[in-house]
Amino acid sequence: QVQLVESGGGLVQPGGSLRLSCAASGRIFSINDMGWYRQAPGKQRELVALISSSGTTRYADSVKGRVTISRDNAKRTAYLQMNSLKPEDTAVYYCNADRGLMGFLWGQGTQVTVSS
Repeated sequence: QVQLVESGGGLVQPGGSLRLSCAASGRIFSINDMGWYRQAPGKQRELVALISSSGTTRYADSVKGRVTISRDNAKRTAYLQMNSLKPEDTAVYYCNADRGLMGFLWGQGTQVTVSS
Protein backbone atom coordinates (compact mmCIF):
# COMPACT_ATOMS: atom_id res chain seq x y z
CA GLN A 1 0.00 0.00 0.00
CA VAL A 2 1.37 3.37 -1.04
CA GLN A 3 1.11 5.89 1.76
CA LEU A 4 2.65 8.74 3.70
CA VAL A 5 2.77 8.41 7.46
CA GLU A 6 3.34 11.48 9.62
CA SER A 7 4.51 11.46 13.20
CA GLY A 8 5.85 13.84 15.82
CA GLY A 9 2.87 16.04 16.54
CA GLY A 10 1.67 16.85 20.02
CA LEU A 11 1.10 19.50 22.64
CA VAL A 12 3.85 22.03 23.23
CA GLN A 13 4.09 25.30 25.13
CA PRO A 14 4.60 28.59 23.31
CA GLY A 15 8.27 28.99 22.46
CA GLY A 16 8.78 25.25 22.33
CA SER A 17 9.90 22.99 19.50
CA LEU A 18 8.61 19.97 17.63
CA ARG A 19 10.00 17.82 14.85
CA LEU A 20 7.57 16.23 12.44
CA SER A 21 8.46 13.28 10.24
CA CYS A 22 6.82 12.00 7.08
CA ALA A 23 7.76 8.59 5.75
CA ALA A 24 6.70 7.30 2.35
CA SER A 25 6.09 3.59 2.00
CA GLY A 26 4.94 1.21 -0.69
CA ARG A 27 5.65 1.03 -4.40
CA ILE A 28 6.82 4.57 -5.16
CA PHE A 29 9.25 4.99 -8.03
CA SER A 30 10.16 8.61 -7.55
CA ILE A 31 9.24 11.62 -5.44
CA ASN A 32 9.75 15.16 -6.65
CA ASP A 33 8.74 17.89 -4.21
CA MET A 34 7.73 17.04 -0.65
CA GLY A 35 5.83 19.53 1.40
CA TRP A 36 4.17 20.25 4.69
CA TYR A 37 0.78 21.92 4.83
CA ARG A 38 -1.42 22.80 7.75
CA GLN A 39 -5.07 23.43 8.39
CA ALA A 40 -6.41 25.22 11.42
CA PRO A 41 -10.08 24.96 12.44
CA GLY A 42 -12.25 27.07 10.17
CA LYS A 43 -9.38 27.91 7.83
CA GLN A 44 -8.16 26.66 4.48
CA ARG A 45 -5.20 24.34 4.18
CA GLU A 46 -2.03 26.34 3.60
CA LEU A 47 1.51 25.60 2.57
CA VAL A 48 4.07 25.67 5.37
CA ALA A 49 7.22 24.52 3.60
CA LEU A 50 8.31 22.76 0.44
CA ILE A 51 11.51 20.95 -0.53
CA SER A 52 12.54 19.69 -3.95
CA SER A 53 14.36 16.44 -4.59
CA SER A 54 17.60 18.44 -4.93
CA GLY A 55 17.03 20.25 -1.63
CA THR A 56 15.70 23.62 -2.74
CA THR A 57 13.34 24.94 -0.07
CA ARG A 58 10.48 27.39 0.13
CA TYR A 59 8.68 28.64 3.23
CA ALA A 60 5.51 30.49 4.08
CA ASP A 61 6.24 33.99 5.34
CA SER A 62 4.54 33.17 8.64
CA VAL A 63 7.12 30.49 9.51
CA LYS A 64 10.34 31.82 7.96
CA GLY A 65 13.19 31.76 10.42
CA ARG A 66 11.37 29.39 12.77
CA VAL A 67 10.90 26.31 10.61
CA THR A 68 13.30 24.11 8.66
CA ILE A 69 12.27 21.47 6.16
CA SER A 70 14.65 18.69 5.20
CA ARG A 71 14.52 15.28 3.59
CA ASP A 72 16.40 12.03 3.36
CA ASN A 73 15.85 10.70 -0.16
CA ALA A 74 17.30 7.29 0.67
CA LYS A 75 14.73 6.89 3.45
CA ARG A 76 12.00 8.63 1.45
CA THR A 77 11.36 10.74 4.52
CA ALA A 78 10.78 14.45 5.02
CA TYR A 79 11.15 16.35 8.26
CA LEU A 80 9.83 19.62 9.62
CA GLN A 81 11.74 21.14 12.50
CA MET A 82 9.62 23.81 14.16
CA ASN A 83 11.07 26.18 16.75
CA SER A 84 9.71 29.17 18.66
CA LEU A 85 6.22 27.82 18.24
CA LYS A 86 3.27 30.17 18.64
CA PRO A 87 -0.38 29.49 19.46
CA GLU A 88 -1.23 30.44 15.87
CA ASP A 89 0.82 27.47 14.68
CA THR A 90 -1.85 25.19 16.12
CA ALA A 91 -3.25 23.07 13.29
CA VAL A 92 -3.34 19.65 11.73
CA TYR A 93 -0.15 19.27 9.74
CA TYR A 94 -0.23 17.24 6.53
CA CYS A 95 2.62 15.85 4.49
CA ASN A 96 2.43 15.86 0.70
CA ALA A 97 4.54 14.13 -1.93
CA ASP A 98 4.59 14.83 -5.67
CA ARG A 99 5.05 11.56 -7.53
CA GLY A 100 5.05 13.22 -10.94
CA LEU A 101 2.80 11.35 -13.39
CA MET A 102 1.55 9.15 -10.54
CA GLY A 103 0.04 12.18 -8.83
CA PHE A 104 0.11 13.55 -5.31
CA LEU A 105 0.04 11.67 -2.04
CA TRP A 106 -1.26 13.04 1.23
CA GLY A 107 -0.66 11.80 4.72
CA GLN A 108 -3.38 11.40 7.32
CA GLY A 109 -2.27 14.45 9.28
CA THR A 110 -0.79 15.00 12.71
CA GLN A 111 -2.13 17.44 15.29
CA VAL A 112 0.13 20.20 16.59
CA THR A 113 -1.23 22.20 19.53
CA VAL A 114 0.67 25.15 20.96
CA SER A 115 -0.77 26.17 24.29
CA SER A 116 0.24 26.95 27.84
